[in-house]
Amino acid sequence: MKNLLHKGIQFLLVVGLVLTSTILTAQSTISGTVTDAKDGSPLIGVNVFVKELNNGTITDFDGMYSLTVEDGTYTVQVSYLGYTGQVATVSVSGNQTVTQDFSLGSGVGLDEVVITASSTFRSQKQAPLSISSLRQKDITKLNANSQADILRSIPGITAEGGGGETATNLFVRGLPSGGQYTFNPLQYDGLPLMTTFGLNSSAHDVYARPDIGFKGVEFVRGGASILYGAGSAAGIINYISKTGDTNPGNIVNVEVADQGRIKTDFYSGGKLGGEESNTYYAITGFMRYDEGPYNTGVPTRGGQLRANIKRDFDKGSFTVHGQFINDRAQFLMPLPLEGGSRERLAGNDGEPVSQLMTGELNNTSFLTAGGVYDSPYQDGVYTKGGYALGDFEYNLADDLKFRAKARMANYHHSFALYVGGNGANGGNPITLDRYMDVAAPGNQGFAANYHGLSDAISGSDLVVENLHVDRIRPMTDYAGEASITKNIAGAVSHNITIGTFMGRSEADDVNFQYRVVSEWNNNPKLVDITYTDSTGQEVIHSQGGISNRIGQTSNRFLQQNRTAFYITDEIVADRWRFDVGFRFENTKGQFSNGNIVESTVYDDPNLSAGLANVRFADGSFVRAGIDASSWAVSLAGLYEMSDAMNLYANFSRGYFFPQFRGFAPIATGFTGTDYNPETILQGEVGVKLGTEKLSGSAAIYYVGLSDRISIQNSFVNGRLEPVKRNEQNTATLGLELTFDYQLANDLNLRGTFTFQDHEITTNTREDLITGEIETVNEGNELGRQPNMLGFLGLYYDNDAFDAFFTLNHTGAKFTNDNNDIELDPINLMRLGAGYTFGLGTAGTESFRLGFSVFNLTDSQGITEGNPRAIVQGENEFFFGRPILPRRIFVTGTLNF
Repeated sequence: MKNLLHKGIQFLLVVGLVLTSTILTAQSTISGTVTDAKDGSPLIGVNVFVKELNNGTITDFDGMYSLTVEDGTYTVQVSYLGYTGQVATVSVSGNQTVTQDFSLGSGVGLDEVVITASSTFRSQKQAPLSISSLRQKDITKLNANSQADILRSIPGITAEGGGGETATNLFVRGLPSGGQYTFNPLQYDGLPLMTTFGLNSSAHDVYARPDIGFKGVEFVRGGASILYGAGSAAGIINYISKTGDTNPGNIVNVEVADQGRIKTDFYSGGKLGGEESNTYYAITGFMRYDEGPYNTGVPTRGGQLRANIKRDFDKGSFTVHGQFINDRAQFLMPLPLEGGSRERLAGNDGEPVSQLMTGELNNTSFLTAGGVYDSPYQDGVYTKGGYALGDFEYNLADDLKFRAKARMANYHHSFALYVGGNGANGGNPITLDRYMDVAAPGNQGFAANYHGLSDAISGSDLVVENLHVDRIRPMTDYAGEASITKNIAGAVSHNITIGTFMGRSEADDVNFQYRVVSEWNNNPKLVDITYTDSTGQEVIHSQGGISNRIGQTSNRFLQQNRTAFYITDEIVADRWRFDVGFRFENTKGQFSNGNIVESTVYDDPNLSAGLANVRFADGSFVRAGIDASSWAVSLAGLYEMSDAMNLYANFSRGYFFPQFRGFAPIATGFTGTDYNPETILQGEVGVKLGTEKLSGSAAIYYVGLSDRISIQNSFVNGRLEPVKRNEQNTATLGLELTFDYQLANDLNLRGTFTFQDHEITTNTREDLITGEIETVNEGNELGRQPNMLGFLGLYYDNDAFDAFFTLNHTGAKFTNDNNDIELDPINLMRLGAGYTFGLGTAGTESFRLGFSVFNLTDSQGITEGNPRAIVQGENEFFFGRPILPRRIFVTGTLNF
């Protein structure tokens, strides 16, 4: 592999030297101004694209652009998000300067230029693959507080956000996963927040939060998404930051909501220095405090700061991005519900129980063989750290571009999971009398009181035993990409890109667990219990609410490297466009699996064994490495039938490296299972439509996955452990539709629809405890993924008053691959409106006052069952996670 990498670098250098020897001919200039047709104001950051060169630029602070070209006739296209694009034919000769101005009106269309999974400027309509984009302006009005809020409207995506602001579970086009971002990395400015997914179980969105410093987000599905940068088997979610040259100005956004939420976002961008400066800045961030959506005693609080500095050169630019985050977010897990109706169960106080977290566990600590363990329970999902990213672009010649990116990230991160109702002695709410019959059979009597209080608890009161898991997940990540793109103009133009991507991730996978007994109420009180055993001995069963200290259950350290080489060609021939590409990648990793032992730490003879004995690492490790390679190829074509309609098709053979943490060493140098890449075949045929009134797309797709490895965790001796290993093949055939129709001036109807028929074609399951192997679930549908998804939204915006109403539909789905329990469909509605007041006479200052309502009807739909249950029955209780409750937001946004 090292020789291959050296040869690849040598090849890049040779190609660069050959291409830079191009002899330049006579040069002319096309320049002009792009303005808003409504008020004549200059538009900043408009994409100006020369079709024949397959290259372009953007307008500056004054709405002006300038392009240096050789003599000839060119098609100049301009596009701007939210405006109808325009095209002009311009001829130049004799080193002349030709002026071509544009005046854009608002409208609908697929003319927005996208940059993800491409080496050139091109619009959504011109790209031979499925692309969706969302503007930051719309995201802000939505009061989106999680990736699920933002991505629910994108076709082909199932987004579960019942846990809160972080750790959204995403499922894409019927690919099997446990959620999170398994097949579709979350990127900021072209590089993923974590290069290698699967070293620990944390989702990408725990490392960063949405803010108002983004232009928007692009989601590319299938096709070329496997080729560029970090690559992706199913798609890429790419957030694109504002920079001071394209987004000058200042924004302050204040958001308040019920349950004590207040959040302040800000953005400022512009020039650094005088009028002649070519250096720009952008800084953005937020601070917020939130006791909701439920009052758990564990509030969400913290903030994030991001910034970039961009320097423009005559032939390119250099941008440095940075992020710092120090944030704690409340996270909600599934809980016991009524078995038949799946509605909330009444607590001892008569109120429906919505969650089982309690502030009484804050600052919990206990002894281990290695000293005092301080649980980060009160921190929820805690992330502190940041990244630095450099982005360099340089035009070696008019037809030769070099680009390089590099990023280093380091985070201290912990994830506190309070799994309500997962007790070893009764995982559902039962009376205290019944609980003690199970926990201490044959006991001669017991005494129970609320922790810190003298009040005795009645034996008929309901209690529940819960499991708490602290996941300690510090992470360091390095990533870099470099590429050279050569444009070959002519009747058939080529944009040939040769590039390389390298990444390294280092992560800890350390777990501590303990069990807790609490009353059955919201924000419950903890329960202390002593009993007399059958021999007459007094036994302390729970102390400070803790019934079993368990201790450390995982001590793993993982490292993984990735090295990739790719070559692509974006071809334009009259009305035809073709994308072809090839990628080769190698990964190497090292897994250090620490041994855990249990020892007696507390010497009080009255303590139960669960309280006296605590597990901790003994310092020994078993280590093994992995080394695997795979390749990908992508072929795509698009035909422009007319100015309004394009037909396209694409096919790709891709790969996915399994999550490394599922391949624990069993002896030095040996993992329990061979580490082999999974193969993904994707195909898509579709049509894209873009007119003045209507834009949209329709696509039929196929996704086939082979050799998928997944590990299922469940409870063993009261601890959460890996218990099953599945190797499966799956297939999905689907249909996606999107549309945006202008019903009247300023009034649009937008929607998406997805139907997917997914199936597990083969599935071999190994019991990791007994070694038994069986064939299961073949012919079943994939768990947690519906057959039908839909989105419908009505939007009005006349630049003063704006309003929206949206409906997200998630069809019925099974809780797991066994298909034993089916969840009902969910309809989630949102409503919002606002009014923008003009300030001053310049027209550049405004204040918007708005509101939005999340979950308008306060739906109690269930987003997921118990993901840790191999088989989930439905008797007296059902274990599930409802969607978050209705919440009302009020925002004030100042632009100046």
